Amino acid sequence: MEFLPQLLTLASVLLIACISPGPDFIAVTSHALASRKTGIGVALGVGCGCLLWAMLAVFGLGLMLTQISWLYQAVRYFGAAYLVYLGILMLLSLRRKSADPVIARSTAVSFPQAVRRGLMVNLTNPKSVAFFGSLFVTILPQHAPLWVYAATLTIVWVVAAGWFCILASLFSMGRIRALYLRLRRPFDAVMGGLLVGIGARLALDR
Repeated sequence: MEFLPQLLTLASVLLIACISPGPDFIAVTSHALASRKTGIGVALGVGCGCLLWAMLAVFGLGLMLTQISWLYQAVRYFGAAYLVYLGILMLLSLRRKSADPVIARSTAVSFPQAVRRGLMVNLTNPKSVAFFGSLFVTILPQHAPLWVYAATLTIVWVVAAGWFCILASLFSMGRIRALYLRLRRPFDAVMGGLLVGIGARLALDR
């Protein structure tokens, strides 16, 4: 097929980006430790966010957003504040004797809420704007047939949602959760600190 190499390249680059630890990775794994259902919800939310950015990139809006300085900055600051907020929730959980992290209370976060939380984490990451905008411009040929764009959106959904659902299922396994219960405080301290650090770096980057 004429466009198969480009589609395979796009899938490979996207998978590498998803595997790389970042806000999406931390959000999914943290929630999955509370319950598989919550983790899957966050994973699907992240997948929806990736799909939305991909749709914007297909129409050229993703790249345009990176050129509108005030809008890009608004996304960046809002995303930074949201990540810091989630990180602070995890750090505050260190004061509790309960084994469940505040960020992932399975009793307090319903499945729709988990999906929305994953969507928010992904959509408020300004790097997603630049990533999808530049990725599509670099890899996809101009004036490609409609089926190529449809295949691209399908690949984005399958790779992103599939990877993060696998990750959520892995981190909700009994042995991993049992290990987490023994190491909850240092784990929450590291993850909470990472979220605050990533948020602060996003806010301070110029």
